[in-house]
Amino acid sequence: MKHDINRREFIRRGGAAALAIGGLSALNGCTGKGKTQETSSSADAGQGEMTYRINPKTGEKVSILGYGCMRWPMIKDNEGKDIIDQEAVNRLIDHALENGINYFDTAPMYLQGQSEEATANALVRHPRESYYLATKMSNFGDFTYKGAMEMYSRSFKRLQTDYIDYYLLHSLGGGGIEGFNRRFVDNGVIDFLLKEREAGRIRNLGFSFHGDKETFLALMDLHEKYHWDFVMIQMNYLDWTHAWGATAEFMYTELEKRGIPVNIMEPLLGGRLSKVPDHIAQRLKERNPQGSVASWAFRFAGSHKGVMTVLSGMTYMEHLQDNLKTFSPLVPLVDEEFAFLEETAGLLASYPTVPCNDCKYCMPCPYGIDIPAILLHYNKCVNEGNISQSQQDENYRKARRIYLVSYDRAVPALRQADHCIGCNQCVEHCPQKINIPRELHKIDRYIEKLKQETL
Repeated sequence: MKHDINRREFIRRGGAAALAIGGLSALNGCTGKGKTQETSSSADAGQGEMTYRINPKTGEKVSILGYGCMRWPMIKDNEGKDIIDQEAVNRLIDHALENGINYFDTAPMYLQGQSEEATANALVRHPRESYYLATKMSNFGDFTYKGAMEMYSRSFKRLQTDYIDYYLLHSLGGGGIEGFNRRFVDNGVIDFLLKEREAGRIRNLGFSFHGDKETFLALMDLHEKYHWDFVMIQMNYLDWTHAWGATAEFMYTELEKRGIPVNIMEPLLGGRLSKVPDHIAQRLKERNPQGSVASWAFRFAGSHKGVMTVLSGMTYMEHLQDNLKTFSPLVPLVDEEFAFLEETAGLLASYPTVPCNDCKYCMPCPYGIDIPAILLHYNKCVNEGNISQSQQDENYRKARRIYLVSYDRAVPALRQADHCIGCNQCVEHCPQKINIPRELHKIDRYIEKLKQETL
């Protein structure tokens, strides 16, 4: 977790990323009227039409703001089960399409298998040519060819379509290149998908990645063989140089070299970059009073010209409206703003938060533990200064009360950290490679010390 480039290099590379280079020049931004995007002041954001990027392979205009369909609003059914609020999804997708968003990204595993169908139910009410649909081969637990074919066929049925615009090999990196071979090469799945691309049922084939530099480079070496049409990486101003594996700066640069369009996931780190500590939020607001805290992260991601779309999981209408303001049109960062965010990233990296992005890949826990809620509550208390090191801390009493009371409100008693037995089933599914049992046990020990007042 160290800076691997200095301030001057950060600014140089950030500024270079804002220029069209090599094979990525076709990704230059344009407005809904097809005009090339021009840099303007941040006050101009939200005063016009959505910014688009051009897919250099197909010539398609893709909205720079894409809809990530992993965090749809949920409600309870008559039996108390969590289900997607289809009416809310319909309203969100209608508003997104009306305001220029045309890229929607889902997966078979999102929201316990409900996302593909709910997303399609909203989209099929609109002309198929008015949007681009992305989904994934999420064959994490079943590496068989039969299992992959069943998942592939099921996605087409759930999505109610006869072609998929952007198809991804989901979350490569885990298990290294050997893991990639087991999931896609040894079983013949990649050969099948390449034929599907030739047949036009897959329009663009790529992958999403969470892993180390060595594995990413190995996948880049396979570009000549598989001709990746696009790649999705986790990129934001914190992960640009602060990341557990391959940094965003490293991956973006390697993709840029090869002219491979880049899609961005987790520009807000699961919302963490919109819920920063108060003094950092104030720092961001003072620099741009008209923009939200989240807008800084979105502008950082979109300012790199090799980026085709920036995904955001917009659960509520206010999230969607705020992001539309940021990208309609996108106002790219200038060098001074890249430097400002580098300094901000350094401040954020000093906070001992758990890098949970609330993706819920770890769920459901076989013992009923609400893992994301526990970790997010801890992070919230860290950011708000309500974590104590000892009883001698000046605000110990206040922090103790806030943590214990809010913990019981955020996480039901039977779903709290003390129920973790360390089975490790969650660890292999975490894209951020968090040692989840270790973090849960650490949090549980902290809570017990607060209760017993032995901190």
